[in-house]
Amino acid sequence: MKPIYIVLGLALIVSCTQTSENESGLLNDVEVIRDKWGINHIYAQNEHDLFYAQGYQAAKDRLFQFEIWRRQATGTVAEILGERELKRDIGTRLFKFRGDMDEELQHYHPNGKAIIEAYVEGVNAYVRETLSNPDLLPVEFKLLDIKPGLWTPEVVISRHQGLLGNINEELRTTLAVGAIGPEEVHKLAWFHPQKPLLDIDSAIDQSLLSMDILELYNAYRRPVSFLPEDIDPAYRNTPQQALLSEAGFNEFDPASVSPADIGSNNWILRGNLTESGAPYMANDPHRTIAVPSLRYMAHLVAPGWNVIGGGEPEIPGISIGHNEYGAWGLTVFRTDGEDLYVYDLNPANLNQYWHKGSWVEMSRITEKIKVKDAEEYSADLFYTLHGPVTYIDSVNFKAYAVRCAWMEPGGAPYLASLRMDQAESWEEFRNACNYSNIPGENMIWADKAGNIGWQAVGIAPLRRNFSGMVAVPGDGRYEWDGYLPIIEKPNTFNPAEGHFSTANQNVTPGDYQHWDAIAFSWSDPYRGDRVKEVLNSQEKFTMEDMMKLQTDYTSLPSRTLIPMLKNLKFEDKEAIAATSYLSDWDGVLRPNSIAAGIYVRWEDHIKELAKDRFVPPAAQPYLGLQLARIIQWLEEPEKMFPEPHLENRDNFLREAFALALEDLKTNLGEDPDNWQYGQSAYKHSEIFHALGKVVNDSLQEVLNLPTMPRGGNSYTPGASGSNYRQTHGATFRIIVDTNDWDEAVGANSPGQSGNPDSPLYRNLYETWARDQFFPIYYTREKIIEHAISKDIMKAKN
Repeated sequence: MKPIYIVLGLALIVSCTQTSENESGLLNDVEVIRDKWGINHIYAQNEHDLFYAQGYQAAKDRLFQFEIWRRQATGTVAEILGERELKRDIGTRLFKFRGDMDEELQHYHPNGKAIIEAYVEGVNAYVRETLSNPDLLPVEFKLLDIKPGLWTPEVVISRHQGLLGNINEELRTTLAVGAIGPEEVHKLAWFHPQKPLLDIDSAIDQSLLSMDILELYNAYRRPVSFLPEDIDPAYRNTPQQALLSEAGFNEFDPASVSPADIGSNNWILRGNLTESGAPYMANDPHRTIAVPSLRYMAHLVAPGWNVIGGGEPEIPGISIGHNEYGAWGLTVFRTDGEDLYVYDLNPANLNQYWHKGSWVEMSRITEKIKVKDAEEYSADLFYTLHGPVTYIDSVNFKAYAVRCAWMEPGGAPYLASLRMDQAESWEEFRNACNYSNIPGENMIWADKAGNIGWQAVGIAPLRRNFSGMVAVPGDGRYEWDGYLPIIEKPNTFNPAEGHFSTANQNVTPGDYQHWDAIAFSWSDPYRGDRVKEVLNSQEKFTMEDMMKLQTDYTSLPSRTLIPMLKNLKFEDKEAIAATSYLSDWDGVLRPNSIAAGIYVRWEDHIKELAKDRFVPPAAQPYLGLQLARIIQWLEEPEKMFPEPHLENRDNFLREAFALALEDLKTNLGEDPDNWQYGQSAYKHSEIFHALGKVVNDSLQEVLNLPTMPRGGNSYTPGASGSNYRQTHGATFRIIVDTNDWDEAVGANSPGQSGNPDSPLYRNLYETWARDQFFPIYYTREKIIEHAISKDIMKAKN
């Protein structure tokens, strides 16, 4: 596959030198050169000005995204959307970081406080410009009749956007154990590499448990949604036409997202395996597909800094990218940093809970919350020594609290990357990893010196007498024994294979010792196995090979399932005809493939039928089945299918195939020629703006992005999720050849700007949907050659 680069015609952006007179605290002038792909290359003469300029430019590009982030972080969404968002604001304030702010800010970098404050100054400088000149405000502010607010460092370090933990899984597992027992849950769930204790302590009254216990936690974490009544009537869609619109850029909904859809890929190769003779690094983090993108790219240059790549726009620094010494990337390494505690309350005083033989008073904080079209609400927030109290059952004298490791200093998403941005060697990079107290990540490194390495990071509680997979009493018998030093989490340096890869599957070495710090739930192995298969398949790789692998749609599950299908006997002529499409299929889920269309629907019905068949009704609301587990049962039918095992397994597969064909006919018509994968009715991308379904038709055309065919699914390296309208996957990609930084390539759909009026709002969308890349230039000569604008941010004299 030859590299396919995006060629842009941005006629609306004139190449020129501009001067910005902003209310700056800049010490010196800052030069900002923008390339044709929308990346700002920021050249500053000192560290303060560098991060001031990063904040200013990011806010200028993504102001509405910044404002929604700020309101989520501060618990002020109800102020603009009314009472329906009150519980979110209560949850946000309940889970607010309340430790020492100086300690928190300095954790991320030796100059962390100064860097974050400079970044916030830059954000606020642009916010003030828009307040003094409302014509600068993007259209969303007009539609909602709101104005942006000023930032503080507390907004930057908010945890609301992070991939925080498994507390919902823990409660669902508890409820499932209560419904069907621990052994049956073990049989159905795919726990590994160790077997967790699932016995529920007899002190817990299981009949009182429900998912309502986590309502405030989930309200704090869910996407922001808009309704027609939020919009100025002049621009509003009618309620009959509008569906709920979600602000996908603030996107994590832990109660609804399929675990298979939360994932990423990364890998590193040593120079003996690459065409250039130097290491490669590749990373494609998978998150919500949204406009604007969750990721934002920038190039930061100042004394001591020369780093380029992507990160979340509201956070200073670069979390995935490279400097002049090495390149790095990340994926999720499953780490359990949350636990649910159940307390007995004092009937005579509901503010007291039983702990270690005595009644202990909860601490209380009262917050005033402004609510649109309603009176100000006074919220009493309660805390035990373990953490925020999410639910108090005053009838049964019970309380429930969530202990969160990410509430420790250093738990804000990706901010520890500030140290990584300046690493000059594997040793310095690994030391920087030791400050990453976020939930687990697989950090990889490749450098110009020829080295590659992997370090699992993230704060990991040590549980000596319980697994963390079910709720426990808060009476003092189930406590964390501190945290494992991050540097002692799994790692490798210059592995003998010459490469290393992660895809959210378990990659913990079998001889690892600290199992108390390792999670029990992981992604299905298929993405990771396919990446390893390719990296083991040849002696030399090119950058083109890396691009092809990042967008690879090969389905490993099909290699097991299709041979089973070929052995089935069908009497129905339609079924026989449908199987013929799969007889010589190569197992690639490419757009326009009829075989892929038939296979994916069959795979989906295998999963649906397996849950219906094998998960008892009482546990179905709480337990899903991973495809890897189902395939284990299909390969060893005696484990789950009644006698005659093989015959009943085949009947199961036939039934799922019949359901798939009926589904295809109902939704796509009787003619199999219309069943191809990758079409508007079956596997596509169509990105809706946060307000894209609640505004009138003319604005929808401006805000939303058109339908584009897609391939792949949750189990292919080119991951596109399990929904037919792709909602998750890799919009940001980067591949780096450490031999020549200008050879780096990437993607970032749909564009760098979040302003619908900008030509950089959607300019990268169609080429991303076609799995194409653009160059990420690093040297000043190349940057100037491909520049579309230059801005001089003037220091205030």
